Amino acid sequence: MAMFRSLVSSSSQHRQQQHHSHQSQSSPSSADSLETQYGCPICLEVYYKPVAIGSCGHTFCGECLQPCLQVPSPLCPLCRMPFDPKKVEKASNVDKQLSSYKAPCRGCSKKVTLAKMRSHISSCAKVQEQMANCPKFVPVVPTSQPIPSNIPNRSTFVCPYCGARNLDQQELVKHCMENHRSDPNKVCPICSAMPWGDPSYKSANFLQHLLHRHKFSYDTFVDYSIDEEAALQAALALSLSEN
Repeated sequence: MAMFRSLVSSSSQHRQQQHHSHQSQSSPSSADSLETQYGCPICLEVYYKPVAIGSCGHTFCGECLQPCLQVPSPLCPLCRMPFDPKKVEKASNVDKQLSSYKAPCRGCSKKVTLAKMRSHISSCAKVQEQMANCPKFVPVVPTSQPIPSNIPNRSTFVCPYCGARNLDQQELVKHCMENHRSDPNKVCPICSAMPWGDPSYKSANFLQHLLHRHKFSYDTFVDYSIDEEAALQAALALSLSEN
């Protein structure tokens, strides 16, 4: 996933609204504007199977919007407006433009249609080389504190049912909803990776637990040094303030 994120930058709500209201009247003038205007606000990648919310018109990758459709009262991830899941439709006009517009690969500079950019990037040798040569992270301010070597992996998880690996939080929710709806309850691998997690606790309803407890990313909002309830409240407050 990380290699694709260099393709597009985060687009603002105003810019996406402006683009989709005028996309049939004019064509983007540069590769950068293409990448920005056709980037999903959730994954920051070029749209993949785009869908549009009927009430507000915002567009997302179909897979990116899926977790929002699983909750009783979904809100648009961009503007937080309530919407009817039945009125989410395929963004055919955007899909058509993805097949029409081309942009240069950031690695080899070859011009590729936006619809094929993801698959091209995944196999581009130049991109792979750039990723391999990325500098290692260093603190902005020098610190005398030692870097701990036993930090648990809180970025990807293993499915507790079938053992599928390298699933991020969103992928784990989607995987379990699609493949394990009728399976017995299990220990939540996301919770057990947290400092406050109980590696032996099984929730009463594991799938509902995934949908309602893990709608936000711990990596984005949580201070791991505080307890679970304080972390949840801090995450909710920050999420609301950013939207």
